[in-house]
Amino acid sequence: MSMRLISLNVGLPRKVTWKGRTVLTGIVKEPVIGRVQVHRHNLDGDGQADRSVHGGPYKAVYLYPSEHYTAWRQEFPDLELPWGAFGENFTTEGLVEIAMHIGDKLRIGTAVVRVTEPRMPCYKLGLRLGRDDLLERFLASGRTGIYLAVEKEGEVGAGDTFTLLNRPGHGMTIADITRVFAIEKNDVDTLRRLAMLPELSDSWREYFRKQLHKRR
Repeated sequence: MSMRLISLNVGLPRKVTWKGRTVLTGIVKEPVIGRVQVHRHNLDGDGQADRSVHGGPYKAVYLYPSEHYTAWRQEFPDLELPWGAFGENFTTEGLVEIAMHIGDKLRIGTAVVRVTEPRMPCYKLGLRLGRDDLLERFLASGRTGIYLAVEKEGEVGAGDTFTLLNRPGHGMTIADITRVFAIEKNDVDTLRRLAMLPELSDSWREYFRKQLHKRR
């Protein structure tokens, strides 16, 4: 299967009311037509309300596989789930967590991106879709989506195809991170491998080192 960008979605932070309080969030993304410039920390026309958890060098672009929408629409038939519903910038075909290796480099349009880590859901996902129970299911399902770093700035547009430029030899996937974080927490071998992985952010490596220490 080809790896393809189906929908390109952006949105600036906005104030919304949630459970009686006003919240600033950038999770509301909508498809755009035409080509968009991808920068080191985000895309033109896009923004994040809290840069500590979204955006920045390791999480500049959020990718979500279109393949997951089928499962979510079956689980939540009452929800409207247009492309971008999970707050993703890239809705894609052919890129899933179990197949994408940490550190994979891909060309899309004139940009080059690097696979970095899964998305850890926060309450704003429940806010976006109006379902508090989605957070736990989101993580347990493994359908987290993938964060990308921007190695080379450039322009992208819906319909562009991804080309794999380089794959590290460690064999660790985005799905491995979510698995040991949420489900198989005592998989010491995987914890050790992730703790030593230079392609991972310092914060993730430190987290896995702490988990290893607890299990000694």
